Amino acid sequence: MKRFLFPLLLICLFGSSVNAAEQPAPQVVVSIKPLYSLVAGLMEGVGQPQLLINGGGSPHGYSLRPSEAVALADAQLIVWVGPGLEGFLEKALATLSPAAVQLELSQRLQPYLLPARSGGTWEKHEHHDEGEHAEQHHDHAEADLDHFDPHIWLSPAMAEKIVALCKDALIAVDPAHQDNYRANAARVIERLRTLDRELRQQLAPVKDTPYIVFHAAYQYFEATYGLNAVGSVTISPDHKPGVKRILAIRDKIKSLHARCVFSEPQFQSNLVKTIIEGTDTRTGVLDPLGADLPANQDTYFVLLHRLADNLYQGLH
Repeated sequence: MKRFLFPLLLICLFGSSVNAAEQPAPQVVVSIKPLYSLVAGLMEGVGQPQLLINGGGSPHGYSLRPSEAVALADAQLIVWVGPGLEGFLEKALATLSPAAVQLELSQRLQPYLLPARSGGTWEKHEHHDEGEHAEQHHDHAEADLDHFDPHIWLSPAMAEKIVALCKDALIAVDPAHQDNYRANAARVIERLRTLDRELRQQLAPVKDTPYIVFHAAYQYFEATYGLNAVGSVTISPDHKPGVKRILAIRDKIKSLHARCVFSEPQFQSNLVKTIIEGTDTRTGVLDPLGADLPANQDTYFVLLHRLADNLYQGLH
């Protein structure tokens, strides 16, 4: 009799892990590359998510291809920021089966959202330290999310919250691999905290130097590291700035001696050259999405390091 108990005990001990290994990876679709990177890190050892917007495409004016619509229809989990960023997804997601879990991050992170900026020039804001900002809860329960900045991934502290939400969503659709998701989340969060310490040290010498960005996409990054962005060429890349806006930015550059005007690879424009003409202001490039980066679990970290490098080089 005893000789049958030992194999039975082994089955009890290891049966659950065998079953988990045999479970197929869930079908996960992620809208933009920085979010894809975080989700790919969570899914290491289980499977790979699918990225919708690759290359230099911008979520502000993207159009779904038929193959991407099919991927959405088959997905068990869709991770996106929300209609304030990926407006093209709103109608497609409304037609999906209720069985598909739709993780709209801006909705879930309402208490931590920053108000959208208005106007073409800004005064230096009294930025909170990100640790303080991250714990501030604002009553946005009835708020219109269109009034808040959707570029939430450009802060390691916000990325931690994104990782936690995605981990819970993955466990909900795929409980068989919950141990993988929990272990991976702990590892990704530790990487994010190391990244934050490195960026704080790198950007401290230039945090008071004034500069102009192409569009108002970097507020979470600026708030985290106390940077001194004084305006943007355009608030939204969907709208070209008028003559009045351009003249106001030129005046701001001259009055505050803005060190650099940063363009973006997604939006090729001669506006930056027009704005800095006749000044000694530098030009640089900032990319909030990682247009030319390969999509993998390291992309997020390379993206923010490069953002910090380009800011430092343009401002020091």
